[in-house]
Amino acid sequence: MSDLVTGDDGLARPAWASVDPMLRDYYDTEWGMPVRDERGVFERLSLEAFQSGLSWRTILAKRPAFRAAFADFDPDTVAAFGEDDVARLMADAGIVRNRAKILATITNANATIALRADGGLAEFVWSFRPESTPQPTTFAEVPTTSDESVALSKALRKRGFAFVGPTTMFALMEALGIVDTHLVDSHRRGTSGVWS
Repeated sequence: MSDLVTGDDGLARPAWASVDPMLRDYYDTEWGMPVRDERGVFERLSLEAFQSGLSWRTILAKRPAFRAAFADFDPDTVAAFGEDDVARLMADAGIVRNRAKILATITNANATIALRADGGLAEFVWSFRPESTPQPTTFAEVPTTSDESVALSKALRKRGFAFVGPTTMFALMEALGIVDTHLVDSHRRGTSGVWS
């Protein structure tokens, strides 16, 4: 039995992206496509941290509310958030109300600003791109961490970031297109332009 489902459009997608229109659109247009700007990388880093322990669908459905609550993930604005902002966010039913993750997002905004002196967050994260990418044919072959995600996790922690464990960083690398873990027979395999 294949881990891919061929849709009514004739395109092969993983089961998780084959039914729900929101997940299907995310898979078809966004997941694994290169993101190389500071705000875009900061947003995805933040959302991956909020996703920890939850389903990605939950986070994706709340993304518009997250963007509104966190000033469209502008690091300078988020870095200036104080206790009143934390209280506001803890009262916002539109997002995941986890105090530790909210505080980590503010911490990470400050760490993102500090990284500008050394080329910036996007360049830093992309510097951990591996020499090759996985070539999974089944979900069982898709890794959840890598040597590079472990190294990125350690390097970001050293720079003052929080909620950046190796598994979360591997998911970030997948989302940003740093690695391509689309199944080999998926219509999206190799479409990022990063990996042929």
